[in-house]
Amino acid sequence: MYDEGRRHVADLFVLYRRPLPGPARVGISVGRRVGTAVVRNRVRRRVREILRHIPLGRCQEVVVVVRPQAARADFAALRSQLEALVRESGALRAPSEGRGRAEGDDGRSGGS
Repeated sequence: MYDEGRRHVADLFVLYRRPLPGPARVGISVGRRVGTAVVRNRVRRRVREILRHIPLGRCQEVVVVVRPQAARADFAALRSQLEALVRESGALRAPSEGRGRAEGDDGRSGGS
């Protein structure tokens, strides 16, 4: 991945992206240099939550490497920088890909 993918660098993250057949796959790497296990897990949870709200396209593999400065950054800074990196890398879902659901279907079951 690191040799084949394209690298996009920012202060808080390094994002690697490469084409991959099938559904999108996302990895988050938080090294020991970021801090103690508690700090690393908190940063990983924050990054996972940010990525959950970003519509990633299919057929790609994305790895987010968290840099040590991210441990001291607030959530808004993490979100803005990660969103900018995803946009810059071209990993956003194209409008033609859709969401995989019928128009107006919010994914919840149940009726009236």
